[in-house]
Amino acid sequence: MTENSATSQTSDRTSGYRSISPTSEEVVLVLDFGSQTAQLIARRVRERNVFCQLARHDLSADRIRELNPKGLILSGGPSSVYVENAPKPDPEIFELGIPILGICYGMQLACLSQGSEVKAAPAREFGRSECHIQSDSDLFSDVPDALTVWMSHGDQVQDLSEHFVSLAATETCPFAAVRHHDKPIFGLQFHPEVTHTDFGAQLLENFVHKVCGCSGSWKISSLIEQEIVSIRERVGSDRVICGLSGGVDSSVVAALLYQAIGPNLSCIFVDNGLLRKGESQQVKENFGDHFKTDLHVVDARERFLTELAGVVDPQEKRKIIGRVFIDVFRDEAKSIPNAHYLAQGTLYPDVIESGANPDGPAATIKTHHNVGGLPEELGFELIEPLRDLFKDEVRKMGIELGLPENLIWRHPFPGPGLAVRCLGEVTEERLETLREADAIVIEELHRAELYREIQQAFAVLLPIQSVGVMGDDRTYESTAVVRAVQTDDFMTADWYRLPFDVLERISSRLTNKVRGINRVVYDISSKPPSTIEWE
Repeated sequence: MTENSATSQTSDRTSGYRSISPTSEEVVLVLDFGSQTAQLIARRVRERNVFCQLARHDLSADRIRELNPKGLILSGGPSSVYVENAPKPDPEIFELGIPILGICYGMQLACLSQGSEVKAAPAREFGRSECHIQSDSDLFSDVPDALTVWMSHGDQVQDLSEHFVSLAATETCPFAAVRHHDKPIFGLQFHPEVTHTDFGAQLLENFVHKVCGCSGSWKISSLIEQEIVSIRERVGSDRVICGLSGGVDSSVVAALLYQAIGPNLSCIFVDNGLLRKGESQQVKENFGDHFKTDLHVVDARERFLTELAGVVDPQEKRKIIGRVFIDVFRDEAKSIPNAHYLAQGTLYPDVIESGANPDGPAATIKTHHNVGGLPEELGFELIEPLRDLFKDEVRKMGIELGLPENLIWRHPFPGPGLAVRCLGEVTEERLETLREADAIVIEELHRAELYREIQQAFAVLLPIQSVGVMGDDRTYESTAVVRAVQTDDFMTADWYRLPFDVLERISSRLTNKVRGINRVVYDISSKPPSTIEWE
């Protein structure tokens, strides 16, 4: 932990950033100026086997000197450098002698600090551009002379000071990449962290390895060790409660806590009646039998379904499920003595989309159930050890912690469960239909050996009936939707092109084996503009 005071930890938590600790590991810091891809930068650096952590944009030069990072990356952001209250770094960071890479807005800040001028571009540039390398540099080592890059900016550097030399240009951006003559300061007007930029990963690898001199020896196991030490120091002899959902995120949190504090961990699993087929039993086996944790299973199925009776509005469903869950969870937590901490599996995409930093520069996209979802009156301090991670990193951590592969690679499941996949009224009969349909979809994906290629797949039950024929009888039954997506980070997603024979088997089994379904459709919308879930 950075500081030992409870006040500083609370501040870090509510501002959306984890505490940053001095470490013997090589570390690169990303100063976040509000970019929706700031954490993606950190993720790309970690893929180069260099530990990277997100920090506030205004982290002081003295604090940075204390942390002794190998390099700094200044993220992009939605502001203009000339707007009042635009996020700015401590100007002293440019005098530390630490290698700096400014990206988009971060480049503009770096250039502005050294006497260059930033102006509005003739036209806002968004999308792919052809970039041509003009000068040799370690930053562009093993990168071709021409490459496609992803632009997203309204301002750009127009008048480059004598301190900089241009490295690359596009047709509309004369200074697409720059470097300082004397200081290890580089700038890229485009975004190397996104997959739309060719050789973007190579550019970041060149920065951290060739410019910063990192050895590339960091692994996810190093993060596990760091988190275990941090949790032990923070928790001491107190007890931690972990809310288990059956999904990979909460399971990895529980496994990590078990490694850190062993018998001082208590897990609460609320069976709300909105789970996938066999899910409750699987949680009991994994954590009650395998890990031997203090597992509290609360059967609240009847209570949830009673509260949801007659409700069709999706937001109202979420509110009811959240409220009842808190009530049930609170009642069970009261039976656990000496519990002062609550752990949950919040991931970074949740934090980004929810705008969990109310004082920070990032924009809010939508609210997530597991970000700030539990009220303060529960009286627990929050522990979120996965808050800096993406789903693929969480899975790697789970494998290191010894969780079974069938759990690690299980597709994500929403907090409100099947209630947001059962459109319209939620009843036990409709839930049972949906459970069986969902299980068939997953079975067929496993059978076709496609499950691991698809990041999320499930069935949706629509409140729409249509006419069908079974045998010689007329039917008037429900429609099921099959949804399957590919994604790297769940912030964007594309629909998966399932082979026709797989779709045919799924459709045939759903209409023949699941009572209440006589029609099957396939969802071919991407995120954005759609979301992955239907409600």
